[in-house]
Amino acid sequence: MNPNPLKILVLFYSQHGSTLNLARQIARGIESVAGCEAVLRTVPKVSTVCEAVENDIPDNGAPYAKAEDLKTCAALALGSPTRFGNMAAAMKYFIDGTIPQWLGAELSGKPASVFTSSASIHGGQESTLLSMMLPLLHHGMIISGIPFSESALSHTRSGGTPYGASHVAGSDGQAVLTDEEAELAFAQGRRLAELAIKLSA
Repeated sequence: MNPNPLKILVLFYSQHGSTLNLARQIARGIESVAGCEAVLRTVPKVSTVCEAVENDIPDNGAPYAKAEDLKTCAALALGSPTRFGNMAAAMKYFIDGTIPQWLGAELSGKPASVFTSSASIHGGQESTLLSMMLPLLHHGMIISGIPFSESALSHTRSGGTPYGASHVAGSDGQAVLTDEEAELAFAQGRRLAELAIKLSA
């Protein structure tokens, strides 16, 4: 066991469990690479009410992300459910607050990937993934997707895109990943970790 593993931040927002399940599978892929450790973090809901009453620490699940998590990570996987073809307000609010990290170039040169979930198969997944890449490019991050050498990308009948892992929850909000969705999320995590290892060498 490496005493100083590379910390790879899996930063996500999830309301009904779909994006969380993708995050967990990406984390498994990260930790399949020797010398890498997945660090799961989330962000709180955002509204005038939530900000007034939300606890500083979640009652359960992953802790809320802090500025230090961004500074110390060797790579970043960013995930959010789709909201009208864009990331959820809670994630956008967090990202909009990373100007100090941008000024300090704390994420510059680090690899990154994105993932999402939507209710419908044409629910704006790809535009969400692409729009999530934009602030990461402003931070100087190196964007990694999923190559078609991953055979599940050609066979999936649900989620999974070359831009990043995804899940189709359906009208009933099914949070359980299909085999292909799980395989692609795992592959994305593994690929991100391998890139982090190479770039840190």
